[in-house]
Amino acid sequence: MRMILLGPPGSGKGTQATVLMDRYGIPQISTGDLFRKNISEGTELGKKAESYTKSGQLVPDEVVLGMVADRLAQADCEDGYILDGFPRTVPQAEGLKELLAKRGASLDATVLIDVPDSDIIERLSSRRTCEACGAIYNTKTNPPPEDGVCASCGAKDSIVQRADDTAETIKQRLDVYHTSTSPLVEYYREAGLLMEVDGTRAPEKVTEAIAEALA
Repeated sequence: MRMILLGPPGSGKGTQATVLMDRYGIPQISTGDLFRKNISEGTELGKKAESYTKSGQLVPDEVVLGMVADRLAQADCEDGYILDGFPRTVPQAEGLKELLAKRGASLDATVLIDVPDSDIIERLSSRRTCEACGAIYNTKTNPPPEDGVCASCGAKDSIVQRADDTAETIKQRLDVYHTSTSPLVEYYREAGLLMEVDGTRAPEKVTEAIAEALA
């Protein structure tokens, strides 16, 4: 199963990717993880990517595609993979298509986890994060302990609202997402590969909807 997970920030892509990895026995491939790995290991692609990120520039598509190509060539990707955070643009989607064609392969599906902006803003603005261990809480569905001690690591007074989880910042992130991703959604819809799933339901219901769509 070779698939792409699409969805706005806070739509639950990370949660679903973890479950789908176990269900289908395939790895999740995140471009963020690829960037960090290549940069930390000092690979040629990592050095190129770092030179752009340090100067505040976007990493060129050919560098991103190079990292993805290296990752897809690894043994654990033989039976498929879940691409999360890539492609982000139509040119990247075209590059991925060419890359797979050279390997005699193609995508099986692109799954869009659809959640309205109003729900995303409510979800993320309610999120709280432990600065010590990264544990996630939610003031409405999973509130942090009243004594301020993280239930995961025991750190005190470490649970905060991240700067990028304020309503204003979330709206800006959603604007960027819609600008870059809307054309990508149409691209995969026209290719007959797009499957849309209602992401407002409970996580387990979303998982089952994805599994039914893929079946």
